[in-house]
Amino acid sequence: MSHGINPGVTAVKAKRTVRNLRWWVLVLFLLGVTVNYITRNSLGILAPELKTSLGITTEQYSWIVGAFQLAYTLFQPICGWLIDVIGLKLGFLVCAGVWAIVCVMHAGAGSWLQLAILRFFMGGAEAAATPANAKTIGEWFPKKERPIAAGWAGVGFSIGAMLAPPIIYFAHASFGWQGAFMFTGVLAMLWVILWWLFYHNPEQHPNLSKEELAFIKQDNEPEAVKLPFLTALKTVGKNKRFYGIAIPAFMAEPAWAVLSFWVPLYLASERGMDLKQIAMFAWLPFLAADLGSIASGYLTKIYTRWFGCSRTNSIVASSVTGAFLMISLALVAITKDPYITIALISVGGFGHQIISCMLSALVVDSFDKGQMATVNGMRGSAAWIASFLFSLLIGVTADKIGYNPLFIAMGFFDLIGAVFLVSFIAERRTKRA
Repeated sequence: MSHGINPGVTAVKAKRTVRNLRWWVLVLFLLGVTVNYITRNSLGILAPELKTSLGITTEQYSWIVGAFQLAYTLFQPICGWLIDVIGLKLGFLVCAGVWAIVCVMHAGAGSWLQLAILRFFMGGAEAAATPANAKTIGEWFPKKERPIAAGWAGVGFSIGAMLAPPIIYFAHASFGWQGAFMFTGVLAMLWVILWWLFYHNPEQHPNLSKEELAFIKQDNEPEAVKLPFLTALKTVGKNKRFYGIAIPAFMAEPAWAVLSFWVPLYLASERGMDLKQIAMFAWLPFLAADLGSIASGYLTKIYTRWFGCSRTNSIVASSVTGAFLMISLALVAITKDPYITIALISVGGFGHQIISCMLSALVVDSFDKGQMATVNGMRGSAAWIASFLFSLLIGVTADKIGYNPLFIAMGFFDLIGAVFLVSFIAERRTKRA
């Protein structure tokens, strides 16, 4: 009788393969980053009420934002190295679990200092998102698909910010600001469970076909080498190409920090919008950013097909295109119409995400698998140093000189970064004899 039962048991346990599984894995990661940005941007959406309820000044709010940014800056290389060493599944799961719990704890904050401490721990855990992005793309996609995959992965970084205003508004309306923090924290916990259940490395995934695994591995890249933390940092630091990525990231991030943490407060203080109006309009720059993420990878194909650019140069050209679009932020300073302001900031969001996604694509294009998460973490640190300093600058100057000089500066930062990108990364044509 046992012989008749075993085949049936085997059939139940057999796993069916899923076509194009690599894209479904990317969707799972994208969902996690979306939740990451919903929890992250909850502070910015609730900032006007938090300032009133907890008696927080603009300068104190800048320190709360700065605490998150400081931790995000310090921990990105650490999180990246951790993911490189212990693996993407476990490394990202641990970090996501921490940021979910800390987000829930925000509900108990009673002062700006308590919020700053919580944001520091949350920033340290959420720092895993950027290095995990590079690791996911590097593990699941061949080189020819990585620019497009990077573009789609970037959607998660902006769609979460896009969804945050309406989600936080309705959570706030239903449960108050404390309940809004708890609601977003629970969303993060639910995603952690999904990641634990459904993510596996390509070599171990029960639903990945042999044909797709061979497609993913077609570049025959060498096995990842795991290095001690300081050795990994030193190795990357000697590579000139890293600075061609890190300096543009440094110049680009202040604009994203403003979109994530300061635009709601700017719309309230400078444009007279209430929380409901902010919820109606503050998501539009992030919708534009989503479109920029998607467009970025396909833009590389245009530069390749129409202008004959190499893969690397097509990525560089796409990033430079995004840098020119950032000039729209400088025009915010000369308009009085709040709707035109939203439109100009949206163009900036579109341009920024082109730059950001292409910098991630350059990381996976320029470094081996054993360094991808570490390098992208170091790139993120360079970016968030600028983000941290710029937020403190806004906190000190915004009430005195307004936001216009800051928008003008952001409009031209990325063009400076583009000079370094072209100088250090772009491939030169070989001279004919």
